[in-house]
Amino acid sequence: MPADIKVKICGLREVAHVKAAADAGAAYAGFVFFPKSPRNVSIEQARELAFAAPVGLAKVALVVNADNALLDAITDTVPLDMLQLHGSESPERVTEVRARYGLPVMKAIGIADADDLPAIDTYAAVADQLLIDAKPPKDAELPGGNGLSFDWRLMQRKYWTKPWMLAGGLTPDNVAEAIRLTGAKQVDVSSGVESAPGIKDTDAIAAFVRAALA
Repeated sequence: MPADIKVKICGLREVAHVKAAADAGAAYAGFVFFPKSPRNVSIEQARELAFAAPVGLAKVALVVNADNALLDAITDTVPLDMLQLHGSESPERVTEVRARYGLPVMKAIGIADADDLPAIDTYAAVADQLLIDAKPPKDAELPGGNGLSFDWRLMQRKYWTKPWMLAGGLTPDNVAEAIRLTGAKQVDVSSGVESAPGIKDTDAIAAFVRAALA
């Protein structure tokens, strides 16, 4: 098992699934604070989930264009290891969030074609990590978690100055191929380990991590 591959299970809503992610060998657990998402959790729910997370499982809060009031409430209540900005936050906003909360910030970047790649360098200058996701359709209500992938070959032989995580349409069946094509050292999954929108499947979580680490 290559120890250098790290897996993030995002959109967790139940204590049992947080523990399943940890038991499977995941490195990150993601909690979604976005009301339009079927994976949305309240701050109190997230607090319970975070306290249930075993030591060593990094707790990540996913927010979309969140203002300081929401981020204050989340960070004051939920023990976190990282903030994930998954909206249209500017580089200046990323810098502000990092300074204000003292937590590492991961910035999500949507990719559809080669024209989207320069944003990776832009945000690499200000974020601690990058999440490279499939760009959502123009009419999509969700900025991520849509189960869509992009042409992974766009990421081949590319090098950036910050750690990055591959997301978008990953499943237990294709994650090994995605890692092979992109050279990703970190992968993120949400809808790809669900039995229905927002409902995680413990067997799928285990299968995904196993495939990623194979």
